[in-house]
Amino acid sequence: MLIDTHTHYYDDRYEGGGDAAVDRAVAAGVGKMIQADIDSRERDRMWEIGERHKGVLFQMAGVYPGSIGPDWEQEIEKMLPYIDRGVVAIGEIGLDYHEGKEYAGLQMEALRVQFELAAKLDLPVNIHLRDAWDDFFKVLEDCAHLGLRGNLHCFSGSYELFERAGRSGDFAVGIGGVVTFRNASLRETVKKIPLEKILLETDCPYLAPTPHRGECNESAYLPLIANEVALLKGLSPEEVEAVTTESAEKLFKI
Repeated sequence: MLIDTHTHYYDDRYEGGGDAAVDRAVAAGVGKMIQADIDSRERDRMWEIGERHKGVLFQMAGVYPGSIGPDWEQEIEKMLPYIDRGVVAIGEIGLDYHEGKEYAGLQMEALRVQFELAAKLDLPVNIHLRDAWDDFFKVLEDCAHLGLRGNLHCFSGSYELFERAGRSGDFAVGIGGVVTFRNASLRETVKKIPLEKILLETDCPYLAPTPHRGECNESAYLPLIANEVALLKGLSPEEVEAVTTESAEKLFKI
């Protein structure tokens, strides 16, 4: 069984809902999928499809960095009641400066608060980062005393960045469709990262792997990612499946 550690089956790109895509994933050998939270506008839809696929879909709770603005504290408050419903991580949280740095300070503050919440609840964190590594390390290294654990979702950084994150917490990396893109620098990085520190993900409906690049992504394509990781590391697909599944089950307690 494979585990997809980052999905969005409540997304509008799934016409008629994501149920059919979830069923296709199970048929393809992906037995568990984790949904990443964004904000209060989409959270109820995430929970609704999660309830329809109990034991297959699992939920995170968190406020996405792109949703952080002047009302970020209210967004955190709206998220808190969902934690009592049973979540496997605080995420996806982090920093994203791709569209600008107007709310950079607020994003850093919100990230710190959610790090503290994860530590208090003994939950892992699921990190989204885009164009913000320096500020991320400012927050992470200030929070090293919290003993954080989690994963760096959609990792595209260098081996050195992976190592640096590991000095302030216990972090794996989420490897998705980008690893199948022939010119991606991530391919060389994956060769260096220990398999025990790799989690598989799709980030569906985004970032579909080759040969589905540009299409609506779904967890049924996760075997393509697992096979590419196996090829890059000189391992069998079965070994990649076994190790990444064990790591995901241990981290998220699913």
